[in-house]
Amino acid sequence: MNNTVSEKIIGLLNSSYSAFHAVENIKNQLMANGFIQLWEGEKWSLSKGGKYFVTKNDSSVIAFKVPQNEYVGFNIVASHSDSPTFKIKENAELEKSGFICLNTERYGGMIMSTWFDRPLSVAGRIIVKDEKGFTTKLVNVDKDWLVIPNLAIHMDRTVNDGKKYNAQTDLMPVMGDMSAKGTFEDIIAKSAGVAKEDIVAKDLFLYVRQQAGFVGMNSEFICGPKLDDLQCAYTSMEGFLNSGESDSIAVLAVFDNEEVGSGTKQGAASTMLYDTLTRINNALGYDSEKYICALTNSFMISADNAHSLHPNYPQIADPTNRPVINKGVAVKHSANQKYTTDAVSNAIFKEIAAKAGAEIQHFANRSDSVGGSTLGNISNTQVALNTVDIGLPQFAMHSCFETAGVKDTEDFAAICKVFYESTIVKNENYYTVK
Repeated sequence: MNNTVSEKIIGLLNSSYSAFHAVENIKNQLMANGFIQLWEGEKWSLSKGGKYFVTKNDSSVIAFKVPQNEYVGFNIVASHSDSPTFKIKENAELEKSGFICLNTERYGGMIMSTWFDRPLSVAGRIIVKDEKGFTTKLVNVDKDWLVIPNLAIHMDRTVNDGKKYNAQTDLMPVMGDMSAKGTFEDIIAKSAGVAKEDIVAKDLFLYVRQQAGFVGMNSEFICGPKLDDLQCAYTSMEGFLNSGESDSIAVLAVFDNEEVGSGTKQGAASTMLYDTLTRINNALGYDSEKYICALTNSFMISADNAHSLHPNYPQIADPTNRPVINKGVAVKHSANQKYTTDAVSNAIFKEIAAKAGAEIQHFANRSDSVGGSTLGNISNTQVALNTVDIGLPQFAMHSCFETAGVKDTEDFAAICKVFYESTIVKNENYYTVK
């Protein structure tokens, strides 16, 4: 089994302390491959054959490659940079019964029990004021710093019978004894290499210190934090960077805030994708009619991890659409359009996967249960184009430490490479994938 892509992804996961760090990692990869950063507030000048990217909020990024010929459409893979975690509140220190804790609130729908009894730390961004104005600095407190301790079973004999956790009272991370009082701001400033008095604002989150790695008899699984959805983000980036020429504009989109509904300026519900695509069209000298025609020949892969059949809970899965880790990328279906897959996008994706020599599977929720949603249908409200929802099957979605497959990672990288090298055209009632 070729682990090349998986090994790269594990390296990136282990430095993805927050969504800001994840986008910084993607930026660094893009710049190392010759991409030019564009700025939202400046006029864009694009060249045929050029490679560019733009960010928003330091936590979302869209990269694209312009073909040498007149472009036909847009080939987009969209994923997200955020994962469920805990955000540090303002006035962070909280004194509790002789200990100093951090006052946090939930971000997204995590499995809260998985956060107990693990070494934790804090990362994110701070805003610093200097003589030029306000600037952003990333921060990571690189130490085993915090812990959310469980209550001993001797004090709660019912803990194994099911436990309802209160996020305000049960999940405050312990920073230290009373000697830690008043030190939080100092530690953040020191980690960022700035003076405490220069920090004017913060977006800081908890993260798990345990690193990602391979597990399984044959190292067939990837185990680590934030696989949902950085596994898709980084794998699609690999396919994007390694892809060759196409007559379509290759687009890599990684949005923030999917886990809380995408309704932010940097989320999939924003105009970020629409603004970027129309600016590309305009900067290349085409009119609005060209852009609308190009959407007909465009395609999006909405890539957000999927649920694998669980060996301990097989009854939870749909009877016939139950993907398994390392048996192929899962195409996700929903009659209520929680997922965008329809017959057209399903057929096109099958063709692309076949060209890549990759297996695919299909996922649907049981008819008597309600599943999650993702960014495909949300982004389609801003940019209407054929879209398929897919995911890499995994265990323990929204745990702070998840499990997915090596083979599926390699397969999706191959699919993305073929997709970005393809041109999808609709003529009358026919679609072709060239």
